[in-house]
Amino acid sequence: MTRRSHLTLSIASILALAPFAAAAQQPDAPGATSATAVSSADGDATELDAVRVVGRAQRLYKAEDTSLATRTDTPLELVPQSVQVINRDLIDDQGAHQVTDLYRNISGISFFSYAGVVLRGFRQENVLYDGLRGDPYAGFSVPQLFNIERVEVLKGPAGAAYGSGDPGGVINYATKKPTALPERELRLQAGNFDYGAASIEASGPLDAAGRVRYRVGVHVDHEEGFRNNTSQDSLIGDVGFAFDVGDTGELLLQYTDLQQELDANRLRGVPASDDGVFLTDREWNTNEPTDYLELDARIGLARYTAAPTDALDVSLAVRWFENAERQQYHESRGIAADGRTVWREFRDQARDVEGLATAGHAALDITTGSIAHTLLFGGEISQLDAYFIGRTATGVERGGPVPGLDLFDPVYGLSGGADYGLDTLPFRPATRTRSRQDGLYLQDQMDLGRWHVLAGLRWDRFEDTNRVADTAIDGNDLTWRVGTTFEATDAVNLYASMATGYSPQSAGSQNPLAGGPFDPERSRQWEMGAKSSLAGGRITLNAAVYRIERSNVVQGTGEDAGNDGVDDLAALGLVRSDGFELDLLADLTERWVLNLAYGYNDARVLEGDPAAAGNTTGDSDRFANAPRHKLGLWTRYDLPAIASSIAFGVDHVGERVSLEGQAVKAYTIFDASWQTQWRDWTFQANIKNLFDKVYAASGFIERTGHFPGEPRRLYLQARYRF
Repeated sequence: MTRRSHLTLSIASILALAPFAAAAQQPDAPGATSATAVSSADGDATELDAVRVVGRAQRLYKAEDTSLATRTDTPLELVPQSVQVINRDLIDDQGAHQVTDLYRNISGISFFSYAGVVLRGFRQENVLYDGLRGDPYAGFSVPQLFNIERVEVLKGPAGAAYGSGDPGGVINYATKKPTALPERELRLQAGNFDYGAASIEASGPLDAAGRVRYRVGVHVDHEEGFRNNTSQDSLIGDVGFAFDVGDTGELLLQYTDLQQELDANRLRGVPASDDGVFLTDREWNTNEPTDYLELDARIGLARYTAAPTDALDVSLAVRWFENAERQQYHESRGIAADGRTVWREFRDQARDVEGLATAGHAALDITTGSIAHTLLFGGEISQLDAYFIGRTATGVERGGPVPGLDLFDPVYGLSGGADYGLDTLPFRPATRTRSRQDGLYLQDQMDLGRWHVLAGLRWDRFEDTNRVADTAIDGNDLTWRVGTTFEATDAVNLYASMATGYSPQSAGSQNPLAGGPFDPERSRQWEMGAKSSLAGGRITLNAAVYRIERSNVVQGTGEDAGNDGVDDLAALGLVRSDGFELDLLADLTERWVLNLAYGYNDARVLEGDPAAAGNTTGDSDRFANAPRHKLGLWTRYDLPAIASSIAFGVDHVGERVSLEGQAVKAYTIFDASWQTQWRDWTFQANIKNLFDKVYAASGFIERTGHFPGEPRRLYLQARYRF
């Protein structure tokens, strides 16, 4: 069965459930409540719908709590660490389709490559879904937001809570779940570059008592990218059921099937000069029309939660996923002496990944004397099996069959994978790795009146196995965090914390051909800040200062000294990141909301040879792709008289250096949005990069260039709730 037929069958199965689900939540069903019935009780359905959808600036984007920081339901103002939550209202208002559209809203975060970001100065690619490990997008595709309810970011090392990870923070995607009340929605979208998308979602109770709930959703999109030859097709199917178990328990079962077909990928950058100027048009692409990246992924989640007593909560969860990624693409090998021919090689690669993550914890409320405690005990086991095989056809300059491509007047279609005699090329030895991580953790949240203390300790063990050579690298580590929050006034909380983290090098980085094995990374953060809720809760202002130190940072050198087809890596001794962040969410009036995120960061190499990691020119001790200044702004004003709203956004990223020390110029882009409602329909228009700014979203290595930012994009949307 082909990958497309497999996904089509899955989506067909999901769609087959929709009529029964919709029938189960009709307004006359016992125990069901419709939006129309509620509105009728107030006498004016149209007016109530208008207030609910567009007259809602008050606390529109505000999140009160999240379990990401502590694994317990803790108010955000009592967490002694910086946490940001991007909710669905903000995602929808900004017309965000994938996670890269949201970075302006998060202080200290900027684009690096694909789904990777720079967070508090450090490259970050490890993410969580519903608090569990397992990224179905495989690293070279960008997460879509169709089935995401909110995006949560815990800043700084999170080793004591989630084990190994990147020191800049952890990003968690909270997926949509079955709802207690009926919700049905149809979305139709269109835009320039032949963008088109459609989705349908339905959720609600399946029985009269509401003890069984469901959610089904299907999303499809297509676009022709702005880079030469590129296009994208995505299909996502999502289904979930929630069952009440006893008086307090819930069992959630969820399955997601996704497929992406990306033509003329995997995308690299556009060659740039040392001072950060593109050498040719931003549309330039080293890939031929026949190049592609295909991703097929499946994800299953089972979670049981219960509160056996008022003082005890328990949670058990299992997440399984697998993905298969196939790529054929032309990789740039640098510019020839004539200054216009880009030498290329052709790579034929396959990656298969299967992962399983299990986690369980119990939270117990007790009191000792005058101190109230919330004790958390838990453990996790995760395993990731990865397979990679690849072969390479070299360029004509090295005696191979792959021709170069003109930098200024590229002519495509003259060659492709079928012309390089792939059947005669040997595959490099396949790699099969297994990464296993086990963790046990203990946490105590203490309430001492106006003082609140958080202390956590975690032990982790990892083992990376080369299943071809039958060799293994293992180790273990203790991580901890301690923090305190002081309620200085009813409106202002002050906090301070220290946290440690560690991360074993990826199994691929342990490859001797790349220079491995390498010691695990270790990190430590000091953070102080203030969280305030002013003007009766209408203004939320949070500020933080931090220092992160990270050792054993492994970076790509951009070289292949052994000419073995594996890019070399090198480790830095110590990198320090100092920064300041300011986050403001304000209801300026009952109709006007403002969201502002600013971050300052200075990340530098303190020990080790910066040149070993490619920082070779200019301010050579600066860490790559870490901007000193980053500012994001989004403001929305409601116009209830015409059932509409307008919004405006700004995204500024300061100057950076690429992995090889080339300048990456600062940029500022502007967005605009308009939204209106008519009965049960919401119509929306979003313009991104309003003034069509040409800019580099990030820098990479010199031979592959800088990643160009998108040109002006127009998105139109019609959303129908029924």
